[in-house]
Amino acid sequence: MSLVDAAIVRRLMDRLVGFRCSKFCRSWKLRSMGRVQTPTLGYIVDKELDREAHVPIEFHSVSAITNNIEAKVRFHESDDPDAWTDGDGKHFPDRTSDSENANSVLSQLNNERKLILESIREGTVNRKPQPPFTTDTMLQSASSILGWSISKTSSISSALYQSGHITYIRTDSTRTNASAREEIRRHIEGRYGQNFLGEGIGEAGKKNSGIVQDAHEAIRPTKPSEENISADPEQSRLYKLIWSRFAASQMSNSIRERRSLTFSCEGVSEEVYATSSWRTHSGWEEVFDWANKEAIIRPPSIGLNIGDTWGIDQDAEITTDFTKPARRFTESSIIQQMKKDGIGRPSTYVSTVTKLLDRGYLEREGGSLIPTEDGRTLWLDVAPYYNHSDVYGDGIFSYKFTSNMESNLDFIENGEVEASTKWEEFVEIFRNTHNIALEKRREKPTIRQMQYLERLMLKMPESDKNSILQGREITELSGRETKEIIDNLAETNQAIIPASEKQLALIIRLVDKLNLDLSKLLSEMGISDISELTGGRGGNASELIGNLIDLDKESPATEKQKEAITSMSEKLEIPIEQSIELVMAESVDSISKSEASALISLLKKTISNNRRKHK
Repeated sequence: MSLVDAAIVRRLMDRLVGFRCSKFCRSWKLRSMGRVQTPTLGYIVDKELDREAHVPIEFHSVSAITNNIEAKVRFHESDDPDAWTDGDGKHFPDRTSDSENANSVLSQLNNERKLILESIREGTVNRKPQPPFTTDTMLQSASSILGWSISKTSSISSALYQSGHITYIRTDSTRTNASAREEIRRHIEGRYGQNFLGEGIGEAGKKNSGIVQDAHEAIRPTKPSEENISADPEQSRLYKLIWSRFAASQMSNSIRERRSLTFSCEGVSEEVYATSSWRTHSGWEEVFDWANKEAIIRPPSIGLNIGDTWGIDQDAEITTDFTKPARRFTESSIIQQMKKDGIGRPSTYVSTVTKLLDRGYLEREGGSLIPTEDGRTLWLDVAPYYNHSDVYGDGIFSYKFTSNMESNLDFIENGEVEASTKWEEFVEIFRNTHNIALEKRREKPTIRQMQYLERLMLKMPESDKNSILQGREITELSGRETKEIIDNLAETNQAIIPASEKQLALIIRLVDKLNLDLSKLLSEMGISDISELTGGRGGNASELIGNLIDLDKESPATEKQKEAITSMSEKLEIPIEQSIELVMAESVDSISKSEASALISLLKKTISNNRRKHK
């Protein structure tokens, strides 16, 4: 019952926020707001603002290839006054702002064309396998490895689940069934050998963070010993990825030998450094050989002895570049961010991003997500009405509040709190916050109010405008003042409202459809240009539209209408002539659009009534 209560409260919260706030944001001509949708948009808008504020910093780096290993010049240590750091203060030893010194080092390396090995630091790198897939990690891996969008991965994984090939796909847990782990371990030992078995990840009951619901086990094959399935190519590829991830979670670490090398060069005071590594045990990487590039498995052929001379294979190169702004979110990385901060749940990740795209708040550029003007307006202009509230923390659409609400829903689901208590708390918080937002909105005119007032005053003399606005701009008015001016102009009939763009577009479309002469129509109305048409309910644009619609109704019926009448008459087994008589028309060829519409409605009703009689 707790699961049901949590689901009900979640739905009620989403509906309350969605209904009230979506109505609120329409003053800005925006479509919707949402409890999870809006904070998710906030991440993407804030990231774009950071990118726009980024100031590029120039740097120079010098590198050379020696025995197929890239060696870099170490220009500065972190405590060097001239050490190069990026905008976040991160130190990069191979970068310098001194272009003259960088070019001098480059020339000397190319003159000498050899390096002396000065030191070797030995080490071993153990790469651990990742746990089995959760919803977000599956979406991310399918994006990076297969190059798929989240909607494609979601669709294909649903098909695999419905076909019984994999477990439930909406999960944030990495635990797996013990018998499934035993089966895959037997398979690994038989296929690769005992030394490929590891400690294993996915023990029952383990959670990887406090915000994990752990309602379902991780995504894995239902038959772990089956590496491949008979399905279409795309389902087979995703299944292989899921199988590989699950198998890898029970396998040993991959092991690499690593050597950190330092070199000197005659005439160069800076140290030259490089790293050489080669894999000695593939471990879990063995099941990903189909997706990964071939690994280096042998040490450098030259040997590793201090004092050895290493030749430079080709001319050393200098790179001059600028720091780049932070990467934009992709579909998979925004879901990773949502999971990290506890916003949304596996079942809503994909639909949240899809809604933001469908409603025009985001658009794709390559694989990146970019906020549109509407997206910026929603987060920067509308959301602050709710986010800078004194009622509750940082506000309804803050990351903190949204995450706390998800935690409260988890408490309900686990039976730790009463659903009614948390629901009443939320309603009280939202009511107060929403009322404050409404009060704040009245302090300034909305975009819709400003645009409407501009239309009302478009044809007014400047002296009348200044008198009404008292020398101010429309943007300087309060919301209440703007409403009072609009109401007063409407009551006193002072304003001549020009026809709206929608009205003008409809007039042009109807005139073209009816093959009429627009200039002649306007002349008959005593108007010389379409821009002179007036808007509003009593305007002549509405009158003209009404006349054109009447003309359109009296024009001959379309071929589609005639076909429908013929088809339904045959279905009722009555002559077409008898059907036509129902609307007092002479023939199917002379019937008008309006008569055809009325006849089609009558025939549909007759067919429906006949069906009821035969039941």
